[in-house]
Amino acid sequence: MNDELSAILGKYEELVGRLQEKYGIAKDEARHRVDEYKIIVKQLKEANSKLMKLHKALSSRKKSDKRHRKSKASPRKGK
Repeated sequence: MNDELSAILGKYEELVGRLQEKYGIAKDEARHRVDEYKIIVKQLKEANSKLMKLHKALSSRKKSDKRHRKSKASPRKGK
């Protein structure tokens, strides 16, 4: 099925038709499933974007904390 999805990427009606044929479902049901799939993919992309931003922020904070601790631990010259 992955090859089929790749072949018809962006071709809504063709995807609906393939689902009808493959699973023996009505056109309205196939459209409903494709629409649900599109919503889920959009939600996953948004969630992934948020996770990537959070990861970046936490990585930056971790590096900053590490530098801060290192500078406190090393003795200063002349004191």
